[in-house]
Amino acid sequence: MSRPLLLEMFRAAVDAALPARVLPRHLPQPPPKGRTIVIGAGKAGASMAEAVEKHWPGPLEGLVVTRYGHGVPHERIEVVEASHPVPDEAGRRAAERILGLVHGLTAHDLVLCLISGGGSALLALPAPGITLADKQKINGALLRSGANIAEINCVRKHLSAIKGGRLAAAAAPAQVVSLIVSDVPGDDPSVIASGPTVPDATTREDARAVLDKYRIDASPAVRSWLAQPASETPKPDDRRLARVENIVIARPQDSLEAAAAVARRAGYAAVILGNALEGEAREVAMVHAGIARQCAGFGQPAPAPCVLLSGGETTVTVRGKGRGGRNTEFLLALAVALDGQPGIHAIACDTDGIDGTEDNAGAVLAPGTLRRAAGRRISAKTHLADNDGYGFFAALNDLVVTGPTLTNVNDFRAIVIDRV
Repeated sequence: MSRPLLLEMFRAAVDAALPARVLPRHLPQPPPKGRTIVIGAGKAGASMAEAVEKHWPGPLEGLVVTRYGHGVPHERIEVVEASHPVPDEAGRRAAERILGLVHGLTAHDLVLCLISGGGSALLALPAPGITLADKQKINGALLRSGANIAEINCVRKHLSAIKGGRLAAAAAPAQVVSLIVSDVPGDDPSVIASGPTVPDATTREDARAVLDKYRIDASPAVRSWLAQPASETPKPDDRRLARVENIVIARPQDSLEAAAAVARRAGYAAVILGNALEGEAREVAMVHAGIARQCAGFGQPAPAPCVLLSGGETTVTVRGKGRGGRNTEFLLALAVALDGQPGIHAIACDTDGIDGTEDNAGAVLAPGTLRRAAGRRISAKTHLADNDGYGFFAALNDLVVTGPTLTNVNDFRAIVIDRV
């Protein structure tokens, strides 16, 4: 029962964030006189554009960029694909075209901006004097450093010609309505995809501090740009952003609540530990293991049978050479911490269907996982030390492979504690 329940909860979490379900009710009224320009970026970009096309009553045009393999056919909105998490030339060209589409608009025009997780890498338009290679190098180094998403996006904003509110500033005086699928802890629109239509409270000094904190080897061109006042992003009092509305249409909390409803229907108490948990994946796993043991042994915070649910975005400081992803890293560390404790099953998956850069969403864990691995002479601790969660669970046929889900509300974790 436990494995089917885990997979059913994950499907419910994904379904709760599908653009076809959540986007239509948030669409604004078409402008009475001007044009409607649809732009956007993110892993959910193509499915968001599809939902707009199906429900928009008037003419529209535009361009949306999404991750390779995440596109779907469209009739009126062009969809292009680019690289994630490290940007490429296709993303740079798409971002340049998107910025061009919003120049020269009038107060009668509407810009409908579709934003979801992954948009930071996909809208890769470097600031003046900075090359795409500069951004690729820094982005890759930050992803390996253990920096959190807010820190990474602070740097991205200040090295960009389009992020951190610059896209909305370029669209003035047009009305801008951004519909946003949140993939970040706290659902802060300024962090999601580096907030291309959101005023930025961080500063270029903050960006330099992040580079220094993680000892990122930035080029002289990057350091020179961050020393210039022109590198500063639009702030909350910027008049160019006066006609901008940013609406979060799907949140990790919504998905956790959908999964909790599935658990309760199956006869399990559901405890949502939090939708914005951060930290090193293996350390977050240790905490989850401790809570699961408390439930099993003492009935706190809920007696078995119960389900612990959590979301957020952990980080992985890469030290090994294995194939990983933060969800398989979390689950492998959880397996080691639980050490085969009876009655405890778990799942950890990314709601976009891709755990890091691999082809799986995540994996599942059972009380017998370590025993099965040992029977095949597979060491969980060795794989964990090599950041090789993918290899460990692939060898046991315990990966969860969904393909791109065409949405993205961050990581989903569920731990089922049965009576023993």
